Parts: sequence; C-alpha cells; structure tokens
Amino acid sequence: MPSFYLLMPSSKLETLVTADLELAKDETFMKAAAPFWDAPAGSPPYIRIESSLLRAFPGYPKVTPPASLAPQGKRIYQLRQYQSPTNMDHVRKVEMFHNGEFGIFAKAGATGIFYADTLVGPNLPNLTYMLSFPDMAALEADWDRFSADPDWKKLSNDPRFKLEPPTVSNVTSLVLRPLSCSQV
Repeated sequence: MPSFYLLMPSSKLETLVTADLELAKDETFMKAAAPFWDAPAGSPPYIRIESSLLRAFPGYPKVTPPASLAPQGKRIYQLRQYQSPTNMDHVRKVEMFHNGEFGIFAKAGATGIFYADTLVGPNLPNLTYMLSFPDMAALEADWDRFSADPDWKKLSNDPRFKLEPPTVSNVTSLVLRPLSCSQV
C-alpha cells in the first residue's frame, strides 16, 4: 500500500482541529472526496490514519516551499524524525538546530521546508523536519557536504551536544515524492 502524507500548516490551532468539520460543509470538496470519505466499511481506502501535531521551531517559524517548484516528479523530499531518550536530550537537539544546523543545511544545498517539535503523536519526545532536493543524487551529495562541513564538525563536537549516550536515540528518514496537487 502506498503511504500519503498531508502537511497542514496553520497559525491557529482551531483551524487544524476543526478542518474535517469545515471540509464536511464544502459541497465541492465532499463530492470530490466521496470515494474516500464514503467508502464502504468492507473496503476502506486506507488501513489507518495517523496524525501528529507539530509546533514550528522559533528559528524556522513557517513552512517554506522551495524557491522554484520544479515540475511534479522532478523534486523529492526527505522527511526526518529524531527521537530523543529524554526531554532534556530533545531540548539539546533542538538547540543544535538553533545554534547553526539550519545554516549548515542551507550551505550544503539542502532546502529546508519546515522544522518542528512534535507535541502530540507517537514516539515522543521527537522533532520532525523536511528537506527538499532536486533528486536522489543531490540528496546524497548534499548530505555528504553537510557531514564534511567544518561548522557541523564543530557543532557536533561541542561538549553541550556531544553526549554519551547521544541526544538522539532513533532516526527515521523517508524519501517522499510530491503529488500533482502538492503546494510544497
């Protein structure tokens, strides 16, 4: 089964928690969504829906689409989640982003889309972020540049962040391709 990810940015929590109720009032949406929303229980269009509520990092407060949106299929996204063993380890990892990691990603060529704390969802405490790349070759090359960057080496060796055990206990990384309706 394919997996689909929906990112719904909003500056108001109320907008997110009432989205399904508001959509249900929209006749055009309901007509288009009928095969999904009204599917028979014996043949649902999905196995499960999982939702998470994220709060943007103060240092990266908005979803930022790539400057030039390449045609669909001509860009990829990497969705990464860093799980921490404790809340303090999580806070330290977030501090790393605010102490230079955003800029190191940009310098390496990776386009940041969003960086956020997960407030509600599985595997807490964790942070989630998304990067954009033209293709897999660029993703690999940009990560190589990131890993070799002297600023990254300095930041990752800072005694505040270089802890044993580390501040991140598990990393998940997914490569995603945008659907034709993607606004990012």
